[in-house]
Amino acid sequence: MIIDTTEVQTINSFSTSEFLKEVYGLIWIVPILTLILGITIGVLVIVWLEREISAAIQQRIGPEYAGPLGILQAIADGTKLLLKEDLLPSRGDVSLFSVGPSIAVISILLSYLLIPFGYRLVLADLSIGVFLWIAISSIAPIGLLMSGYGSNNKYSFLGGLRAAAQSISYEIPLTLCVLSISLLSNSSSTVDIVEAQSKYGFWGWNLWRQPIGFIVFLISSLAECERLPFDLPEAEEELVAGYQTEYSGIKYGLFYLASYLNLLVSSLFVTVLYLGGWNLSIPYISIPELFGINKIAGIFGMTMGILITLTKAYLFLFISITTRWTLPRMRMDQLLNLGWKFLLPISLGNLLLTTSSQLVSL
Repeated sequence: MIIDTTEVQTINSFSTSEFLKEVYGLIWIVPILTLILGITIGVLVIVWLEREISAAIQQRIGPEYAGPLGILQAIADGTKLLLKEDLLPSRGDVSLFSVGPSIAVISILLSYLLIPFGYRLVLADLSIGVFLWIAISSIAPIGLLMSGYGSNNKYSFLGGLRAAAQSISYEIPLTLCVLSISLLSNSSSTVDIVEAQSKYGFWGWNLWRQPIGFIVFLISSLAECERLPFDLPEAEEELVAGYQTEYSGIKYGLFYLASYLNLLVSSLFVTVLYLGGWNLSIPYISIPELFGINKIAGIFGMTMGILITLTKAYLFLFISITTRWTLPRMRMDQLLNLGWKFLLPISLGNLLLTTSSQLVSL
């Protein structure tokens, strides 16, 4: 029996390529699981910080019994919701009622794939990164509408409509601000936007080059996250807790998980778009060049990049938490007037100014 060597080589190469595909598939799972673990820890930290900062502002004692300094309180609340009975409305649309919270959470989780936490430390560096984030985040209101409609409750449906109207009203100014940053950086990639700011150090941050856009983005992101003073979809005084009225158990907890996930991703995008991302430079001293962070691909460089990014993000989170106990809730007409009559013209004017300055500089 004669065996053709070319056939043997073909079989070996095929089996090797299949083996490599399986190995690569397993390797890609590791950073995704690491990112999910980091996001989970980040959300738990946000919940603990909000309770502690809120207690300090109101001069009361925050959580202190569940673990040291109350750090296990969020885990205890999540466990309680997980063990509660999952009730379904008898006359509602069960499929829409069940899928709605999942859509709200998954659409926000996908946005984390585009965030660079350090130098070459991003899962998906796409040329349309920031606009893909806007496209993905616009799916979340659909989940809220599905939840309100599937509940067969007029109050829940009214809360879903308010959530959708609020999201649409403030997503347009937010998109115009992102477009201004994209024009200023000559790229829509999140990594390119950070590197464009790092060329000029501290004074190259888009915070100084786009101060109007930063303020509009800040207000719009708070409205997108449904935080005070823009928490009308969940205003229990008028809407009996909004679109999640009929929910219980873990599905009820998914809405609050989506809220904190959205708050964290908004803070990270503020860091990437306006605060230089992982780049930390003070006037006349470039810290990344001093420590060689931009050129180090090791553990130290990645750790420093992650720490710098998260520090900037949590500074923005502190502003969001303190705003909750500082400003009163707006009426619905005030909310829509602010979005359509003020923020939209201001963001459009900022985009025109940015475009004009870029054309003049050519």
